[in-house]
Amino acid sequence: MTIPLVDLKAQYQTIKPEIDAAMQRVVNNTSFILGKEVAEFEKNFAAFCHAQYCVGTDSGTAALHLALLILGVKEGDEVITTTHTFIATAEVISLIGAKPVLVDIDPRTYNIDPNKIEAAITPRTRAIIPVHLYGQPAEMDAILNLARKHNLRVIEDAAQAHGAEYRGKRAGTMGDVACFSFYPGKNLGAYGDAGALVTNDVALAEHARMLRDHGRSEKYAHRLTGYGYRLDALQAAILGAKLPHLDAWNARRREIADYYTELLTNTDIVTPYVPPHIQPIYHIYCIRAKNRDALQKHLKARGIETGIHYPIPLHLQPVYQNLGYHAGDFPETEKAAHEILSLPMYPELTDAQAQQIVDAIKEFK
Repeated sequence: MTIPLVDLKAQYQTIKPEIDAAMQRVVNNTSFILGKEVAEFEKNFAAFCHAQYCVGTDSGTAALHLALLILGVKEGDEVITTTHTFIATAEVISLIGAKPVLVDIDPRTYNIDPNKIEAAITPRTRAIIPVHLYGQPAEMDAILNLARKHNLRVIEDAAQAHGAEYRGKRAGTMGDVACFSFYPGKNLGAYGDAGALVTNDVALAEHARMLRDHGRSEKYAHRLTGYGYRLDALQAAILGAKLPHLDAWNARRREIADYYTELLTNTDIVTPYVPPHIQPIYHIYCIRAKNRDALQKHLKARGIETGIHYPIPLHLQPVYQNLGYHAGDFPETEKAAHEILSLPMYPELTDAQAQQIVDAIKEFK
């Protein structure tokens, strides 16, 4: 049988009565936009993150867009981020007319290399967006120190880091604002697009609430030019049903990751590096192999699905040719893009399936 990269159906089967009841509740009360379900989820997700405020949005991308707006980033400004991430991180910078300034990664963690950020700072720099890639927080102490030194705002892109911890602090509580995605395949996933902005600043939270709902503070009083970025009640109810399980699901992901790592010891495969002060949640279990493409084909022939997160760095994307970057500018990212491979990772994956995956890797020459 095929082992998928992600198995959303398996997760649904484990909590089917809770999910079905949540969806039926929304259908019965017909309150589909914002309302009680959204408010309850926002309160509970803020508590999960150990943060004060959560503002639900219709996607993680919308949350990132709002974060830049409420922090005052505008046309002509520059925002520093990593070149090794999903395009949404930089896309929102471009959408408001600012310039994404890209930085290479630490080759061990795949997160932005803080030692390379300061050289990218200019008088136009307004913010830094570190990405907690694959569910492992970036080196926030160094990043925050740089931000304080240069009077910059920090937006955590925590789209893959629901519940991850850095020195005992949960992802989403260290910068000015943090943004989460609840895309279906995430550790906490909706049944469609959804996202959230998290902060400890009440003024920023209220600003984001107005912007996500057409700039209004009450039904027909519009104080700002805003957007239709509202989290709908059906997705909030589904996320609310899943949230109590998230810590246990993340713990199971760590068990699977430890199992993979142990079984792949003494092979040519490079397994994930985790600094001792970080507790990851393994949204992705990413290995490195010199002959990655051949290994991926080998695994597919044996019914094992894999992924590549991400094969084309941002600085080499066709849409960003205007930024003036070239092949060779960010060597660590480019090398990783040719070697990384994401193995199946979800809480319902069994030890036997993990063993089958590792056996197939070991038989590859």
